[in-house]
Amino acid sequence: MTKPLTPEHSTTSSIFPKTASSIDIREGEGVRTLHFGSEWVQGAMRVARPWALELEYTRAMIFPLILCEETPTRILLIGLGAASLLKYLYRHCPHAHLKVVEIDPRVVQAARQFFRMPEDSERITLVEGDGADFMSQVSETYDLILVDGFDARARAGRLQGERFYRDCGRVLSAHGFLCANLLTRQRGYRSALSALNAIFTERTLHFPTLDSGNGVVLASAEPQGPWSLVELRARVLTWKKNHALDLGRLLARIEQLQSGASGMLRLGQ
Repeated sequence: MTKPLTPEHSTTSSIFPKTASSIDIREGEGVRTLHFGSEWVQGAMRVARPWALELEYTRAMIFPLILCEETPTRILLIGLGAASLLKYLYRHCPHAHLKVVEIDPRVVQAARQFFRMPEDSERITLVEGDGADFMSQVSETYDLILVDGFDARARAGRLQGERFYRDCGRVLSAHGFLCANLLTRQRGYRSALSALNAIFTERTLHFPTLDSGNGVVLASAEPQGPWSLVELRARVLTWKKNHALDLGRLLARIEQLQSGASGMLRLGQ
């Protein structure tokens, strides 16, 4: 989810009854967007490039793949939206099994009908249910957990807070990463940051706030790094060449935050 963004000359269609919680599909200037009965963008797809990551914050949520020594094989996504992250990971992590938890079956229908969500029961497991409940009960471990779940009023609800983040940390593999999308302009942002820092002590990295107002936070199960920023630049270039995604601008902004870290990036000591 990101801040309200309505392309000029857009058209809107509602695929369910028009209520406060309706699911709206809008399209303008070649971009199709998902809305929950409000102006907040819950997901986006450039129609000519359906497998690309259209929104900047979704590209930031891929950054942990740059840090991994090996591509994650067990990935959990809390929140489906327009299936942008699912599609990208499905294409560029071909050996990974992807599990998606989505509370609203209408979102699943919209992702299938309008956003080209892949159908592959061998590699994708879809769970229709509450993400917080799922996390409190799950026992299998994951190499990467991506959290991006909001309601029509841009509230994350139980998908933030110490209890939820503790459950995430409990099922992360030893070298696993949690990446959460937060909205910096919403009430609860600072408490979510505090909760993440409390659970993942000194093992969090708050990316520079994006122009959209999204604040992506990365956390690791155990201390990770250090990584040379020179090495990370090389990895970013390789990823751009092989996986059609340029994370150079994001890394440059991270470097600015790490200016006093002797050219190294680390999560924990």
